[in-house]
Amino acid sequence: MFSLTKKDFRVDTFRAGGKGGQKQNKTSSGVRITHIESGAIGESREERSQHVNKERALRRCIESATFQSWHKRKTAELLVGKSELERRVESEMASSKIKSEYYDGKNWVEEVE
Repeated sequence: MFSLTKKDFRVDTFRAGGKGGQKQNKTSSGVRITHIESGAIGESREERSQHVNKERALRRCIESATFQSWHKRKTAELLVGKSELERRVESEMASSKIKSEYYDGKNWVEEVE
């Protein structure tokens, strides 16, 4: 089993801009959170509170497709083992299992190798 900590994420703050006038120009309430290993990014700048934006940005990062894909891959590596997982991928990607088709203008034609 693995766990995520603050060290696994990079948190950047910035001035959110937009509505709010002078207050927005002085306060760094926008937050961008990046999961370093997967590259998933979550960003929030809607609220005036940095804490609320930080929660939203983290939720968006974790719910992103990039993070979900990384999480599934990491979990599979732990459950199955990396070498077994790579072996399964190689066997599924064998040329005998890959089907090629092309459109000749009228019909779809299966290409036989």
